[in-house]
Amino acid sequence: MPRGGRKAPLYEDDPLDEDPKDRQFVTALARGLEVLRCFRPGDAGLGNQDIAERTGLPKPTISRLTHTLTRLGYLKYADRQGIYQLGPGVLALGYSMLAGLDIRDRARPLMQELADQANASVALGSRDRLSMVYLECCRGQGAVTLRLDVGSRVPIATTAMGRALLASLPEAERAYLLGLMRDRFPDEFPKLEQGVERAIRDIETRGFCLSLGDWQGDVHAAAVPLLAADRSAVFGLNCGGPSFLLSPRKLEEEIGPRLVEIAKQLTLR
Repeated sequence: MPRGGRKAPLYEDDPLDEDPKDRQFVTALARGLEVLRCFRPGDAGLGNQDIAERTGLPKPTISRLTHTLTRLGYLKYADRQGIYQLGPGVLALGYSMLAGLDIRDRARPLMQELADQANASVALGSRDRLSMVYLECCRGQGAVTLRLDVGSRVPIATTAMGRALLASLPEAERAYLLGLMRDRFPDEFPKLEQGVERAIRDIETRGFCLSLGDWQGDVHAAAVPLLAADRSAVFGLNCGGPSFLLSPRKLEEEIGPRLVEIAKQLTLR
């Protein structure tokens, strides 16, 4: 459990876990990246003490890291508030990463078509530790949809997108991630494991899985795993929205099969 007795949300990842046996591991670099990772959507800015609490690193170390990252343009310092904010250098890195994913360009028109048909949100995501990060998102026109966009993070264990990805991973990798969840969320783990096991069965039998209020009580979604054409990466592709718009029957009879078709089209190209 995090400092102060606060219960960690299911999308929050563990602080840096350094391995003293790995001689190739550059600890200073890893710590600097952990500082950047600790900024979350909605943060107006963070002070050194805030960053120290989120990363688990000593405050003197944080002070040196934030100074260095500011000099390099990855952070900017607001002197009046005494806080740090992400700088343009981070945006440049993120844009370069997204620009290199050709699957986004190929998937976008198919995603938008489904989003318009379903009056819902359709998103493409990839795993980052115990979270899924949105790489592309399309919304239905005039619909009440989720307010998530590129860069948003959602938990891997309770979302349809995350479960679809977990179901498609090699058994050893999936077992490793489930072990991390067991250690980090012991109370919730039995339910999390049941959801993943159900997703594995659903992916095997019909090609898609569901999340019916498991992430947020009023949100329903279906998702499929999506392999890159060269099999070098796996993504999650979902369609989700308010439960009053996406009933289980609609997800099972319309949305899920359509996602399976889209995944096949993108994989075969």
